[in-house]
Amino acid sequence: MDQSTGRWFANHRSSELVCLPPATGAIDFHRALQEYEPSALLELPLLAEALGVGRVLAKDETSRLGLPAFKALGASWAMHRAVHGRAAGAPVTFVAATDGNHGRAVARFARLGGHMARIFVPLGVHPAAITAIEGEGATVTLVDGSYDDAVAAADASAHATGALLIQDTSWPGYTDVPTWIVEGYGTMFVEIDEQLPTRPDLIVVPVGVGSLAHAALAHYRAAPPPSRAGTSDGRTAVVSVEPVSAACVLAGLEAGRPVTVVTAPTIMAGLNCGTPSSLAWPLIVDGLDAAVAVTDAETAAAVTDLATLGVGAGPCGAASLAAARFMLTGAGSEQRRQHLGIGIESTVVLLITEGRAANPQGQPTPG
Repeated sequence: MDQSTGRWFANHRSSELVCLPPATGAIDFHRALQEYEPSALLELPLLAEALGVGRVLAKDETSRLGLPAFKALGASWAMHRAVHGRAAGAPVTFVAATDGNHGRAVARFARLGGHMARIFVPLGVHPAAITAIEGEGATVTLVDGSYDDAVAAADASAHATGALLIQDTSWPGYTDVPTWIVEGYGTMFVEIDEQLPTRPDLIVVPVGVGSLAHAALAHYRAAPPPSRAGTSDGRTAVVSVEPVSAACVLAGLEAGRPVTVVTAPTIMAGLNCGTPSSLAWPLIVDGLDAAVAVTDAETAAAVTDLATLGVGAGPCGAASLAAARFMLTGAGSEQRRQHLGIGIESTVVLLITEGRAANPQGQPTPG
């Protein structure tokens, strides 16, 4: 595969999806947490000018519930739901696989709740990310394989020991916890509704297994939009972004079915996933407007440019800007803009899903 430039797939089935309004319990739970505050929605006028749109805003998840990534939203709500009904005060062990941020969030909320955590980590995760997980009191097990291999190891461990698996992907027979994680991510989109007078015309979503895209689609494809009835909101185009070296969503859309891809190392470590979530896939195939895959070089440039604008994005978060540039500027952009319904007055939201501190592997390299 040529990985010197990004890739694009326009999904012409995207108008087919209409969802029930998403569950609302997670936002109330998050608002009750001591460290909760809405993450900032930052106006970036220089980027709006460069991209040829009316507004560009960055949903800045670089500090969320005391952690440098959005994963805290899903982990905290899912763990709360998972222990509901168990004997009060009885400690449990949580298990998860991670490329970094999800595992640290599980470890953090396990520690805060007086519980234990075992985290399975695949090859290629930076030692500093492992140290951060261990710093939360978790036991870390290194898996000689890919992210998918780490998920399988975590699942086997949970079955063997009776621990609670908190995984942000799904497969047949494992859907409750991933559903709660998706509900937790929905807090981000409720906040965006509260921060903007009308919904954006385009939102760019970094994806690994697709759970965050699932949350975005559940929110923006609900009819009628929850708490937005009577506004002049138009349809929000939802676009995913992945590394070219791990573009399982884009490959699945091209194939017309979920596929597993062979992944390779990338600075976008949290997006280095080879198989989409089975729970997310039906919404992705019928609701996602387009999929973009970007290179490490394109993302490294976006990290640098966002830092210049005061946004301390890690590579997974900066991938949103790399994708927006690929879609909205340069050769072929006129057709891509037309497909997405984007013009010079449009509002674009970039999800900045992690800070640079969350992914030390993602420091841009020279050359």
